[in-house]
Amino acid sequence: MFDNLSSRLEDIVTKIRGKGRLTEADVDEVMKEIRTALLEADVNVTVVRSVCNRIREHAIGATRSKALDPGQQVVKAVNDELTRALGGETLKITYASKPPTVVLMAGLQGSGKTTASAKLAAWFKAQGRQPLMVGADLQRPAAVEQLRTLGRQIDVPVFSDPEDPVLTAADGLEEAKRLGRDVVIVDTAGRLSIDAEMMEQVRLISGAVDPHYTFLVIDAMTGQDAVQTAEAFHATLQIDGVIMSKLDGDARGGAALSVKEVIGRPIAFASTGEKLTEFEQFHPDRMAGRILGMGDMLTLIEQAEQAFDEEQAEAAASKLMEGQFTLDDFLEQMQALKKMGPLSGVLGMMPGMPKELKGAKIDDDDLKPIEAIIRSMTAEERAVPTIINGSRRARIAAGSGTQVSDVNRLVKQFADMQKMMKKMGMMGKPGKKGKKGKGGLGALKGLPGGLDLDGDAPDLPGLPGMPNMPGMPRR
Repeated sequence: MFDNLSSRLEDIVTKIRGKGRLTEADVDEVMKEIRTALLEADVNVTVVRSVCNRIREHAIGATRSKALDPGQQVVKAVNDELTRALGGETLKITYASKPPTVVLMAGLQGSGKTTASAKLAAWFKAQGRQPLMVGADLQRPAAVEQLRTLGRQIDVPVFSDPEDPVLTAADGLEEAKRLGRDVVIVDTAGRLSIDAEMMEQVRLISGAVDPHYTFLVIDAMTGQDAVQTAEAFHATLQIDGVIMSKLDGDARGGAALSVKEVIGRPIAFASTGEKLTEFEQFHPDRMAGRILGMGDMLTLIEQAEQAFDEEQAEAAASKLMEGQFTLDDFLEQMQALKKMGPLSGVLGMMPGMPKELKGAKIDDDDLKPIEAIIRSMTAEERAVPTIINGSRRARIAAGSGTQVSDVNRLVKQFADMQKMMKKMGMMGKPGKKGKKGKGGLGALKGLPGGLDLDGDAPDLPGLPGMPNMPGMPRR
């Protein structure tokens, strides 16, 4: 997401960061580049003008300040304005004092509204809530059945009645009260384009259930058309927040950067992949950091803590630092890494990650050759890779459907990683320079490669072979 804009802004930021002195002419040149980058990202023209004017105001002030590093101040101004354009603060969900909390989902047909309803239900369930989904989209054939199918996947009940969408929504609310469900998500009908009939129906449904939150689902791929859609729905429903679907497929990001400025409502959630778990609260400050290449450590930590068992992660970290980490351990951690979402997204959240890696399309399939190689080894070979001689390598390659050179590369790079880990472990012992990190970041210690993210020791290698393993993009 935001790949094109991120690449352009990173280049701009790199040029001005660390400059001892900036003139107004320098600022004008920078602003010209930022304006072009935003327009190419399909950001609304009015929004581009507002954002650039505010950045320029801060930048000119920085050039006249003798106490501050002007280059860094301009970078800060860009970061602040991106955060502001993306919504400013994270929308905090509060729950009704008398359950259930009602959420109304609106949007055009094809925006991903029904899938977003299920993803939101899964998110509420992860927060310890008991949601119920109401299928009030009686316009689109099989919409209710789609919702039921998704509901079974996440073990969330679905209520619907084929007679009337407004009555269905009202009856669904009563059903939630009867079942003791504390969150109700109402999926409404959409159209291919905005029309009076659709708006009247969704207005009546809203009146029947009196929602605590009304979320508009917008397809991020539609660009500036999404802003016009948001304006129309907001005029009818008073939108509380936007759910951006297909944000992972939008390399430009114009809709996300425009909607808050235009309708004054934040992006509440973002769909970051096809899986029902690939859905997260939208944090404007974190996303601004990702766009500028500063990473997103908080989200990375949160995802790691969900994916990794704390005790297993600490045990894996100890093995890493003591040089006892085996290929079995590596395979186990690689399986947990998949739970954090698409690898390209994980890499994009790591600070300082090269642009060619952040932009690379890396998914679970890219890890399959590595898994196949390890699974083709005997238990003894996975525990002690040094015994893998030429004939064993040929057998492993044949069994995994890879080349002997791929097996060689994995074995060598795993051995290099073990040596590095052992050195880092020596640094962490009492009396030696450095220390082992603890606390919430400990979960990330269990990642393949034993990342050190506390800032208290040199960074450790990441996945062996990334990006040089079979199936991985080359540098």
